[in-house]
Amino acid sequence: MAKINCMVVDDEELARTLLATYIEKLDFLNLVGSAENPIRALEIMKQQPVDLLFLDIQMPELKGTTFAKMIGSETSIIFTTAYSEYALEGYELNAVDYLLKPITFERFVTAVNKVKTSTVIDATDSFTIKSGYDLHKVNYDDILYIESDSEYVTFQMAAKKIISNQRLKTVEQELPSTLFMRVHRSYIVNKTKVTGLKGRDLLLTKINIPVSDSYFEQVKQELF
Repeated sequence: MAKINCMVVDDEELARTLLATYIEKLDFLNLVGSAENPIRALEIMKQQPVDLLFLDIQMPELKGTTFAKMIGSETSIIFTTAYSEYALEGYELNAVDYLLKPITFERFVTAVNKVKTSTVIDATDSFTIKSGYDLHKVNYDDILYIESDSEYVTFQMAAKKIISNQRLKTVEQELPSTLFMRVHRSYIVNKTKVTGLKGRDLLLTKINIPVSDSYFEQVKQELF
């Protein structure tokens, strides 16, 4: 699975260290650089692609909002600042999110999950399922949810289902975490198919999927 290449731009070392720690905790993020000012950030961006910037606003050499206007729209931006008065300006620049310091990990996760999934999906948007002696090529978007039953898993789609002899944990590791989420010891759902939450059940239009207590808070934070 491809990852989001991230860079942290902040004149405060403690802020850079904290965000780097958060980035390392999420398997779909990859820290490619850390810079104390936008000038250094530009040097790094010339050497390698950066998908997502965690960008401080108030910096001595160049304001983050000014720097944001200089770079292309291909790079997503999450502003980080201690000053709430910059929020409006940040949103006017089409930032993904605006994080007010001190930044908690829970708030950080909510922000990065807003980044478009197109930046992290592999060049192919499909994968192969082995069912008995047969191989099935399936688009990620066609999968509604995946259900485990002992040594077997069922890939449920709108028009059909495919049963495969493997464990749900193995399937979970192979799927892009930006699109799929474990919500129960027996269920993985396609996050783009979720339409609501009713009590302890996720709604996939007319389908109800139970959410375990251990996943409930994470489900609410990431999906709602």
